[in-house]
Amino acid sequence: MTTTTKKTAERLIKKYPNRRLYDTETSTYITLTDVKQLVLDQEDFKVIDAKSNEDLTRSILLQIILEEESGGLPMFSSSMLSQIIRFYGHAMQGMMGTYLEKNIQAFIDIQAKLADQSKNLYEGKAMNPEVWSQFMNMQAPMMQGMMTSYIEQSKNMFVQMQEQMQNQAKTMFATFPFTPGGAVNANNASNAPATPQGNPEPEKK
Repeated sequence: MTTTTKKTAERLIKKYPNRRLYDTETSTYITLTDVKQLVLDQEDFKVIDAKSNEDLTRSILLQIILEEESGGLPMFSSSMLSQIIRFYGHAMQGMMGTYLEKNIQAFIDIQAKLADQSKNLYEGKAMNPEVWSQFMNMQAPMMQGMMTSYIEQSKNMFVQMQEQMQNQAKTMFATFPFTPGGAVNANNASNAPATPQGNPEPEKK
């Protein structure tokens, strides 16, 4: 017997000029706290401008992050935020975004595996928040070691990738008569035609 799963439609939230957010599913006005709860509940949603239909989802999520960072336990230090800002407009901006996304996903995967392990310890039942907090505190050193090892591997892979890119660039520019610095390539300089000599300067009388 084939079973079909019903796909939940994306929840639509409209933002009006008065900055109020309207949830079309519940037909009620909601706050950023409510949107944060949707994120925690892993519900798919989209925030649009009520007039222009412009997608404002990222803007709303950034507002939630700003509120959380303004609280007592921020995740991002000033140094880290400065480093991120410096990547905007940088040639590596796209790669940096992908790198951060992949590393966060890796951390989430580690958490999911730990959650599965905890269920096995409690005969398939999820831990209550207090026990889970104690369990995570016990696992913190192991997680720190795993993340350190993962980051070190990522760093080494990134360095290798940079070296490969540099070697490819050298190989590519070696086929041109001029190097990026403007000097004539030594391999092609010997094949270049001799420059004709001009007329000698007349002697002064």
